[in-house]
Amino acid sequence: MKNKIFSGLLAGSLLFTLASCSTPLSEPQKSPVDYVNPYMGNISHLLVPTFPTVHLPNSLLRVYPERKDFTSDLMSGLPVIVTSHRGSSAFNISPKNEFWGTFSPVIDYTYDHEKITPYRYSVYLNEAEVQVDFAPSHQSGVYSFLFEDNSSNQLIINTRNGMLKTTGCGVSGYQWVGEAGATRIYLYLEAEQPVLSAGTLDKNEINYHKTMVEGKNKALVLCFRQKRVNVRYGVSFISEEQARKNLKREMDTYSVDKVAAAGKQKWNDALGKISVQGACETDKTVFYTSLYRTYERMICLSEDGRYYSAFDEQIHSDEGKPFYTDDWVWDTYRATHPLRTLIEAEMETDMIGSYIRMAGQTQEGWMPTFPEVTGDSHRMNGNHAVAIVWDAYVKGLRGFDLEAAYNACKGALTEKSLLPWRRIPNTELDVFYQAKGYFPALYPGEEEPVKEVHATEKRQPVAVTLGTCYDDWCLAQIAGELGKTDDYERFQKRSYNYRNLYRAKTGFFHPKDKNGKFIEPFDYRFSGGQGARHYYDENNAWIYRWDVQHRPADLIQLMGGVENFVKNLDRTFREPLGMGKYAFYAQLPDQTGNVGQFSMANEPSLHIPYLYNYAGQPWKTQKRIRELLHQWFRNDLMGVPGDEDGGGMSAFVVFSQMGFYPVTPGLPVYNIGSPCFEKVKVQLGDHLFFEIEAKNSSKENKYIQSAKLNGKKWNKPWFSHDDIKNGGKLELVMGNKANPKWGAQPEDAPPSGEINACRPPQE
Repeated sequence: MKNKIFSGLLAGSLLFTLASCSTPLSEPQKSPVDYVNPYMGNISHLLVPTFPTVHLPNSLLRVYPERKDFTSDLMSGLPVIVTSHRGSSAFNISPKNEFWGTFSPVIDYTYDHEKITPYRYSVYLNEAEVQVDFAPSHQSGVYSFLFEDNSSNQLIINTRNGMLKTTGCGVSGYQWVGEAGATRIYLYLEAEQPVLSAGTLDKNEINYHKTMVEGKNKALVLCFRQKRVNVRYGVSFISEEQARKNLKREMDTYSVDKVAAAGKQKWNDALGKISVQGACETDKTVFYTSLYRTYERMICLSEDGRYYSAFDEQIHSDEGKPFYTDDWVWDTYRATHPLRTLIEAEMETDMIGSYIRMAGQTQEGWMPTFPEVTGDSHRMNGNHAVAIVWDAYVKGLRGFDLEAAYNACKGALTEKSLLPWRRIPNTELDVFYQAKGYFPALYPGEEEPVKEVHATEKRQPVAVTLGTCYDDWCLAQIAGELGKTDDYERFQKRSYNYRNLYRAKTGFFHPKDKNGKFIEPFDYRFSGGQGARHYYDENNAWIYRWDVQHRPADLIQLMGGVENFVKNLDRTFREPLGMGKYAFYAQLPDQTGNVGQFSMANEPSLHIPYLYNYAGQPWKTQKRIRELLHQWFRNDLMGVPGDEDGGGMSAFVVFSQMGFYPVTPGLPVYNIGSPCFEKVKVQLGDHLFFEIEAKNSSKENKYIQSAKLNGKKWNKPWFSHDDIKNGGKLELVMGNKANPKWGAQPEDAPPSGEINACRPPQE
């Protein structure tokens, strides 16, 4: 890594020089949010991993500059609200001087001097000669525009697809969002300075005789004589009046400085739940930037005790419990939700309650998979909300209806089709799965006979089978907790269905046809077409070889014991791509961040480096984790290897830099890795703390020599949630050479598969 790298904000400056990790630092102490670099990962090899998002933690209002990519020198207007993670914004503000440029519903600007923190955005619009400053609150925001002169300045507000009308001091209206057009986002905006005149934009000219526009790509224009124009606004999913109330409740100022200061404090309150000491400034920037990303979703939609739900297109009372949505569970169940269970237990409880509400608001009662402000987009495969429910419950979270969650999850797993990207009742493929225990595959070139299969996402039969096994395991545990013995046995049996696709001859999970024959010929790197979706999903067979999160011990047995298991793990990190990068990534663009066939860039890979702990070689986990963090997560524009997905990958970084990771959500166990910091202190709530002290930890000293847990000698590469839930301390002595004896005995391996192995009897 070069000594000088692109970085984020430090003391109000976008660029700063970072000393190398070995250089003594004499900078003043910074608060957690001062370390956050929203630009980290804005560019990557093929994908767009992150956006420089400005928002408060888990808030309805989010914005980021709209441009085709980070390197573009054109920005399309200024955003008012981003309606979903990686989604387009609703409305647009375009400042303009009457004597510069052409009137347009949205103006493209070249820009300079852009500065972004989580709580503030500023930019200079070159040709327009306007300095822009912005700060958000939860459901409102404030813009300040400084024009070069006060001759005739305008703000153009675009509908995109909706209605806007003038109010005398500003505008109000709504915009339709989402493909179905059933969800509206409302706006109420007012200016501090007097509005000289207002009109609609018709054929690139202002029509002062009209005060309302409706339709697509329409706009209103507000005209001012002042050099500085300040506007503040509220947004709502309920009504224009509610948007006004949200603004008045949250904001009594037009001062960007004041709103930004309040936002900075809110971010420090959130990020300060984890404090880290030791290591270099770059490691802290990567850590706190990653932690900031985990607060981008889910978002709270409650507005004065009410919320709009796209699941039934109705407005509901939240009954004193905030309502959250916007979550891509395929990504976030693995680490984002488990992290929140540790440091934001009340919020996680409310989010699970929100999932249950969403399910209850649908006609079928199915638990959603990808809930957004516009409803369940049902992307990817699997029904992993069951994992976040059970993981939270088994770690002690209450305050939600477990029986209702169970019924919704059971419906999603038994009544709704397992087909990727479909939200439909069971098809003939699902009937086959329930009878045979695997999703059947087609041969290359065989025409798809089932019309319900998504044209581009295909069947993904191995990915669907493996993911459903894990979901069934989680559902079985809930059934057992509720005393539903028959269901427990049924879903526990189904949770072993991965065995039906395991091919002992090769040691891979291999697709079968409807007659039970393995598809031949087969290449575990390249078979499956675009994204390997004919058989897997976004990743090839080398990644899905390890997709048995709930039973690593059984996977060891399938592979013939720990020796073969470790050899296969080693080979995963060493197997060459098998073709040139151009051809490999043309087929598998999501499987970037490669170390051999391992992909650091995609969520199904996140648990793989920790699997050495189950096979008596935890030192290899320690080595791999440090190498992967160093190689792929850096404080620069290409510092994230693939789709970050609103916290899905960043939570892996947060956990791994702290030194532990939840390999199996739903099993109250954490695998120990290699802490990057000398000291970590995690606020668990109720004045309880979990601390990690890694003595001698450094870039070189990444290997655990010995350990203590809560004052007692500890020789296991894992600990349970019960060990830390009332506060605890893990003490590690680190060194620069591996200690192959620590945590290496068979009895030291983490629990696998059965909940009672790591959980004390319940009273």
